[in-house]
Amino acid sequence: MNKSEQTRGQETSPVSQRIRERLQAAGKRFHANDNIAEFIEDGELEQLQAEVQQHMQHVLQSLVIDTEHDHNTQETAKRVAKMFVREVFKGRYVPMPASTEFPNVEQLNELMIVGPIMVRSACSHHLCPIMGKVWVGVMPNEHSNLIGLSKYARLIDWVMTRPQIQEEAVSHMADLLMNKLQPDGLAIVMEADHFCMHWRGVKDNQSKMTNSVMRGSFLRDANLRREFLSLIHRG
Repeated sequence: MNKSEQTRGQETSPVSQRIRERLQAAGKRFHANDNIAEFIEDGELEQLQAEVQQHMQHVLQSLVIDTEHDHNTQETAKRVAKMFVREVFKGRYVPMPASTEFPNVEQLNELMIVGPIMVRSACSHHLCPIMGKVWVGVMPNEHSNLIGLSKYARLIDWVMTRPQIQEEAVSHMADLLMNKLQPDGLAIVMEADHFCMHWRGVKDNQSKMTNSVMRGSFLRDANLRREFLSLIHRG
């Protein structure tokens, strides 16, 4: 096969296959909660959305839904594809949002708490919604970077808009913010409702999941950890 034939073959293959082949060639993981933006070329996100729409139409047909005559579902495949690619799972397909870091000129070294930040995600087991709140505690030092309040929300939303489990999500948030801020310590607490329990299975409408990640001084200093937890519970 010559180069032109290979190029034509690549152009006619599904865009998801082309992206997957790039990831595999680079030895990169592409689990549900991984960001793959650097392997998506210009114009391919639109193609990916169209491909998802096509497959979603097949899902509706397999569910024996008459989308041709049912006016409520005629555009469902298109809406769901847009929702997955552009909204609820966009954190997989777009680069990390810009967040300018500022030097800690005043050499702040007291506990800072951000939250609650409303978060929305989806369980990677059933693709059911996860809805909750996140609190972030930061113990800066003279060499730490500082970011604006809205940047916390944008960065956390970027992590959360992927299919995942809550335990991994908070760990990924902590990794990202530790790298950005370089603080002495970082604490994250997340409390969320899981619709895979509310909507299906045991249909328990009361249970929530709360979990935390403590890094640096929050892990070493029990008093600091207690102060952070008492302040977020008081709020």
